[in-house]
Amino acid sequence: MIDHPEEARPAPLVPGRIADLLEDLISEIEAARAVPLSNNVMINQEDLLDRLHQASEELPEELRAARWMVRERESYIARTNEKARELIASAKAESERLVSENYIVQEAVEEANTLVRNAESEARRIRLEAEDYAERHLGEAETVLGELYRYVTEARAELHKALPPSPEPPISG
Repeated sequence: MIDHPEEARPAPLVPGRIADLLEDLISEIEAARAVPLSNNVMINQEDLLDRLHQASEELPEELRAARWMVRERESYIARTNEKARELIASAKAESERLVSENYIVQEAVEEANTLVRNAESEARRIRLEAEDYAERHLGEAETVLGELYRYVTEARAELHKALPPSPEPPISG
């Protein structure tokens, strides 16, 4: 059993003294009397708890501040990781939207190119048909005009043929 004389509160422990106190507590627990037929030992719980509380209270303020800073750091890391996950999810969604828009634009461009090619092909076909139509009708007009020209030429030639002299008018007298 641990005997600790009642005295005024001891001077604050320094890290070396805390280590000594913890080593003393460990030694006392290791040296404590075993409870028959078990692995348990008998110790003065109240004294042991008092000494542990004392050691805890005497821990340097820097150590408490460091523990607080570690907890704050872990909290900060958790918050920033959550924000990072949100940013990544947002970026993925935006990327998928842009890819989708790009895909739609690509499809629209391809469709427009197809329509332009089809329109150009149709325009070429119509132009060729119009040329064939015009050529056919101009050929027919040329034939008709050729026949008309021949007819006019023959008519003019007929007109210019010497006409028989007209009979002299009777003279009266």
